[in-house]
Amino acid sequence: MAIQRMDNVLIVVEDLDATISFFVELGMELEGRGSVEGPWVERIIGIDDVREEVAMLRTPDGHGRIELAMFHTPEAIRSEPKDAPANTLGIRRVMFAVDDIEDVVARLRTHGAELVGELAEFENSYRLCYVRGPEGIIVGLAEQVG
Repeated sequence: MAIQRMDNVLIVVEDLDATISFFVELGMELEGRGSVEGPWVERIIGIDDVREEVAMLRTPDGHGRIELAMFHTPEAIRSEPKDAPANTLGIRRVMFAVDDIEDVVARLRTHGAELVGELAEFENSYRLCYVRGPEGIIVGLAEQVG
């Protein structure tokens, strides 16, 4: 049996409110938010004494989701520099297709986002950039041109 779909990507954060605001400004919709704790989650993630707050956001088309988690116990640990460069091993970014890349960048800047490099065009097909948001999260933006 093949997989049905990719359901979501988890991002562990320290400031849940700021990160939710960033992704909502990007255009995602908050599906829900709540606390998670107890033996069932401890068995799934393999960590004891878990108490966390989670938020689920979805893309406007309803197909993509990002789950944000803020751990109260045990305290989250950092496995790499907060502002790790794009060539650091592991998941480095989440890419979104957008209508107007300059407008999205301008709106995200009001939430503290900064361009990682610069806005560039790829073969007269896409305008692309990486933006670093709260928690050092890198979001890729792609606007189809032509």
